[in-house]
Amino acid sequence: MVEFALVPGAWLGGWVWKRIIPQLEKRGHTAYPVTLTGMGERVHLLSKDVGIDTSIQDVLNIIEYNDIDDLVLVGHSFAGKVAAAVADRVPDKVKLLLYLDALRPDKTREPQAGFDPTREFGPVPEGSLGVPLTEEIIDNIGKDVKGKDREWMLSKATPWPLEIARDPITLSERFDSIKSAYIFCTQSGDPVDEIVSGKWGELYGPYKLIETGHWPMITKPDELVEDMLSLANQ
Repeated sequence: MVEFALVPGAWLGGWVWKRIIPQLEKRGHTAYPVTLTGMGERVHLLSKDVGIDTSIQDVLNIIEYNDIDDLVLVGHSFAGKVAAAVADRVPDKVKLLLYLDALRPDKTREPQAGFDPTREFGPVPEGSLGVPLTEEIIDNIGKDVKGKDREWMLSKATPWPLEIARDPITLSERFDSIKSAYIFCTQSGDPVDEIVSGKWGELYGPYKLIETGHWPMITKPDELVEDMLSLANQ
């Protein structure tokens, strides 16, 4: 039995794992969907004080209050940096750090992974603290999300809190020993061939490729579950 903590990426909440969790549970595994403060059903808690430390604590609390001692920590998209920082805090509790089409921090002691999403996804609307999800963004990184799936996604998506993206993380030497694995989505716009060849940094574990855009938990949940379990048991 594997325990998964599922950390969603930008604009998302725990709701996005809805098609994944029943399949994992049916096979005897446990999954804890995380909603980072400021998004999803926790959107009402967004404030200027919400940053990366808030996100890290969100996940640490899931681990602590569910008494999880040996988990597969899944970080999707930008939340790769959240998952990495959490693993660095509690390395004894993380069996595997699984990056799902995600930002992959380096094994360095320097601050890293802070970036400004407005450069890629457009400005923050006046009076907002986050970057909204748009049809154009979906077309650019996940055009296979179509029809009712797209309507559902847009109806649930909440702005991506700017400070969570901008804040860097700093990892300790504890991070270097954590086992990692990767799932890459070949239609999300990243040069996957170059990534797996090592051109954009070393991969420190096995990987799987999915022929999908950036949100396989929506478009190819069955294949995603198979790959997650395969990597978790290697």
